[in-house]
Amino acid sequence: MNFYSIAPFIQQYYPQYYSIERYPAGRCACIRKVADEWGILGNFARTPLALGNVVFKNSEQLFQLMKFKDKDAVEAVYAAANPKFTAKHWEKSFRRSDWGSIIVDAMKFCLQAKYEQCASFRDALAKTAERFIVEDQTSFPKKTADTWGVKLVQDEYVGPNLLGRLLMELRDNGNLSYWLPDDAFLFTQYL
Repeated sequence: MNFYSIAPFIQQYYPQYYSIERYPAGRCACIRKVADEWGILGNFARTPLALGNVVFKNSEQLFQLMKFKDKDAVEAVYAAANPKFTAKHWEKSFRRSDWGSIIVDAMKFCLQAKYEQCASFRDALAKTAERFIVEDQTSFPKKTADTWGVKLVQDEYVGPNLLGRLLMELRDNGNLSYWLPDDAFLFTQYL
């Protein structure tokens, strides 16, 4: 198993999200780039979030930090221009041992925080009401979409689309249920 692959974690701990979905391309709100129409729905959108006295530049930074308890890793990822890339560097040695069992709950927490703290995100999410939300990874070099997204295949988007599914769940319910361990936010003590 590839150390960075999250599909095995989804299959083991979140089987309800372990599937390949299909969406008609003409009925989708596609997350591609931050500057695009639906870019604010993506985790890299410039939507600052606060957790206590700590401010994060976006939900991606918060999500990446939730992988760690180690001070050096936390400080490096927090200071990084690209927290996702920097987190990969630190994961081999310092990723939480329980990360696979909390990964979806961590993402749910980040999306819920963004929903509660960012009116422009809530407004954009509401505007997708008649659409499917997908993270379009068609331009990614991999042959298939990773766990979070989809790829365009003829006139359909195909893939696990975990991010899109969580966003639609949040849009439709106004709330995402999650469970995180007591030490999930231990990393904030270093910031």
